[in-house]
Amino acid sequence: MSFGLDAVPDLTRRALILSAVSASAVAVSGLAGRGALAQQAPAQPATAAPQQFSFDMLTLSMQDKAKSAYVAPEKITGFFAGLKYDDYRLVSYNPERARWRADKTTEAGAPVSQFQLHAFPMGWLFAEPVQMYEVKDGLATEMTFTTDDFRFLNELAAKVPAGEKMPGVAGFRLHYPLNRLDVMDEVVAFLGASYFRALGQGSGYGLSARGLALNTATDVAEEFPRFSSFWVEKPAPGAREIVVYAALESPSVTGAYRFVIVPGEETVMDVTARLFFRADVKQLGIAPLTSMYLFSERNRHQFDDYRPQVHDSDGLRITRTDGDVLWRPLNNPPRLAGSHLMEQSPRAFGLHQRDRAFEHYQDSEAHYERRPSLEVEPVGDWGKGIVRLVEIPSDLEVNDNIVAFWVPEGAVKAGDAREFAYRLRWGSLPIEDRADLAHVLETRSGVGGVSGVESAGNTRKFVIDFTGGPLDPLPADSPIEPVVIVHGGEITAQSFSRVWGSDVWRLVLDVKTESGATVELAAHVAGFGRKLSENWLYQWINA
Repeated sequence: MSFGLDAVPDLTRRALILSAVSASAVAVSGLAGRGALAQQAPAQPATAAPQQFSFDMLTLSMQDKAKSAYVAPEKITGFFAGLKYDDYRLVSYNPERARWRADKTTEAGAPVSQFQLHAFPMGWLFAEPVQMYEVKDGLATEMTFTTDDFRFLNELAAKVPAGEKMPGVAGFRLHYPLNRLDVMDEVVAFLGASYFRALGQGSGYGLSARGLALNTATDVAEEFPRFSSFWVEKPAPGAREIVVYAALESPSVTGAYRFVIVPGEETVMDVTARLFFRADVKQLGIAPLTSMYLFSERNRHQFDDYRPQVHDSDGLRITRTDGDVLWRPLNNPPRLAGSHLMEQSPRAFGLHQRDRAFEHYQDSEAHYERRPSLEVEPVGDWGKGIVRLVEIPSDLEVNDNIVAFWVPEGAVKAGDAREFAYRLRWGSLPIEDRADLAHVLETRSGVGGVSGVESAGNTRKFVIDFTGGPLDPLPADSPIEPVVIVHGGEITAQSFSRVWGSDVWRLVLDVKTESGATVELAAHVAGFGRKLSENWLYQWINA
């Protein structure tokens, strides 16, 4: 599923989030010092002369801006301001006008630039202009766009003012020959507040990342900081990486961001975020990830749907400092739910799509089996903090209802400055084949009790399959056992055995609790004096 304008489902699924984002006014920032917020008019000022640019200069600019009161940006007026959803989907960037396309070939016919840049138009939910600059040899030059850079279909073509300079764009996307040398695939897109997405080889768009999350799922209003300006380094001939800088603003924070993007089997982004706080922040969310989980074997009974599963991600994975792994299958809970997983300098955390079999989804359009996983790898010592998982009830797959992010220990006060560096890895990210640690293959649940007998009330059955690593060669009578912890409920039945004819070891738990209670479950396999599997975690809300 493309993130472009030809992808109506993607635009729809994020409408709720982007509507909220649109309502949070934030100031446009930049180093060029021009009239960035000028309203649409036939006569526009000439492009400003190139100016010196560096990441440190951007950092100083945003640090200085944090000392000033936040000023909400003016929204566009005129033609683009009047575009509704049905109009907006008729507008697309003209690929023949892609930036750096003119640098396409050398005398030998080889591509000079491996990257091309397309812009997203303003209108519909995107009313605050985003400014774009090209950086070359330490100089930043404004990227200007006119209506001639876009294609307008059907009756909209007769209404658009020809050749009119636009006050900005909604965002941009980068194209690169990711899967075939002769096809410029869309590989990265920045659109809406500080949201962005990327693809690895063979992937289709799914979950998103954000620059920052402020006060998500707290008792105060959430802020949606916005990337108000971007600077993109013109890639050198044959370069396989591209560097993007961004200015971030909201009422409580300013920030300078640097993204070093390397497309490939796994598309890698090295991110540096330098943050300056205008106001106290109740909860700071670093490297936030946003995804969708509707149903799978765990809650299939709630949905009358021909497909066995519908989700962009099926679990949260955390790799701890010592290499131990936590696997938390995702929920679509009956009420807003959250998990706070305390960690000390984790190696990585991320939202994963482990199940890669088409037959387990049976969706020949959405192809959920191709949705990328996304792993965050902290650079340096992040110290103590919490990986927070937020799960929001949803009955439609167009809603992103899963959020995960890092909350560093300590209060964030006005005047504070923080810097975080991390790597994002987008792609299929197959399960690591570790000789020392088995993994969770599947989690299923259903009504508790014995099959064929009326079930006891307030009881649920959980079936957890472990496989791989040290478990594979073990015979069925091996001296291994599950270690199970339950908070908020009691285990009424438990069994553990190898599934005949397979490499799967199955743990079955019947858990009972009171109506309305929240139960926290944890389990792993142990034997021979050590842990043999990753840690399975789950939260059951007995609504």
